[in-house]
Amino acid sequence: MRLETEAELAEAVAGATGPLLLRGGGTRTLGHATGKVLETGGLSGVDLYEPGALTLVVRAGTPLAEVEAVLAGERQRLAFEVPDMRGLLGREGVSTIGGVVATNASGPRRVQVGACRDACLGVRFVDGTGTVIKNGGRVMKNVTGYDLVKLFAGSRGVLGVLTEVSLKVQALPEAEATLVVEGLDDAAGLAALRVALGSPFDVSGAARHTGQSLIRVEGMAGSVAYRSGRLRDRIGGDVTVVEGEASAALWRAVRDVVSLQARPGEVWRIATLPTAAAGIAAGLGGEAVWDWGGGLVWLLLDPGRGAEVAAAVAGRGHATLVKGQGGPVFPPEAPEVQALVAGLKARFDPRGILNRGMMG
Repeated sequence: MRLETEAELAEAVAGATGPLLLRGGGTRTLGHATGKVLETGGLSGVDLYEPGALTLVVRAGTPLAEVEAVLAGERQRLAFEVPDMRGLLGREGVSTIGGVVATNASGPRRVQVGACRDACLGVRFVDGTGTVIKNGGRVMKNVTGYDLVKLFAGSRGVLGVLTEVSLKVQALPEAEATLVVEGLDDAAGLAALRVALGSPFDVSGAARHTGQSLIRVEGMAGSVAYRSGRLRDRIGGDVTVVEGEASAALWRAVRDVVSLQARPGEVWRIATLPTAAAGIAAGLGGEAVWDWGGGLVWLLLDPGRGAEVAAAVAGRGHATLVKGQGGPVFPPEAPEVQALVAGLKARFDPRGILNRGMMG
């Protein structure tokens, strides 16, 4: 069923007699949820855009490409650099801004500006009873009780159906440059990323991809030239600096995990301590792409190694099976976390009908 208005969506949820499977563009869906499909792509359009205030209010079903085009017209962008998962997951379709927020989709620039949830100012959603709820607004402010804006970013539709999001946006930089560091093994290459991130030179990307360590700076042209030069001196070794579109192409490949696309096996997304990344990847083997200075590892493994991954990551982060059929997408959390999640679900979806199985 394709919904065109928030009122239609609320009525459909309130009258549901069984599980509901929520779908925007279907480009980021993980998990094993089943149920009657509710398509939210009809909830589309920009409700408010104030370039001078760096603020955008948009309905959840609006295509991501449309949002990006509107912002580009004012030389602005979504700061958190949304990954395109279609190539990795073998999907078609059109990504929507609601799906971006519901999955907290965040790319390489997270090391500088934070995740998608950090750009979210407000949300409107329909909870599991069919009630429309609004939280937050067009400016960042302190909150009491549940911070639903942060809570819903990454909740994958299990607490409610997003209908509108308010976002802070960012001006496009005048220039960008990437230091490409060659000739280092993984441990040394990741150490170079940590050196860059620990510097005062405002790095906006730190990744290791296809044997290269990549360090990005953005901003005014003079500042970019100065900072890239100082970083080159600090890191040393075999360093090449690329700029403009050549730099942007490198980061699209990291953002979209291009080197692991269309490859046999399972792909795991592991969020961990940057200092633990090399050891986790070496212990499990496989082929890796590191982002966020090592804090995010995309790991290609043979099927059926979920238990090994969970053991390797235990106490040092968490893992998600992004591509594959080898077991639960999200390995079991600690009992106290499970209890917290169960309490939230009971509060916002007491019948347990929204994306049942999505987080299991």
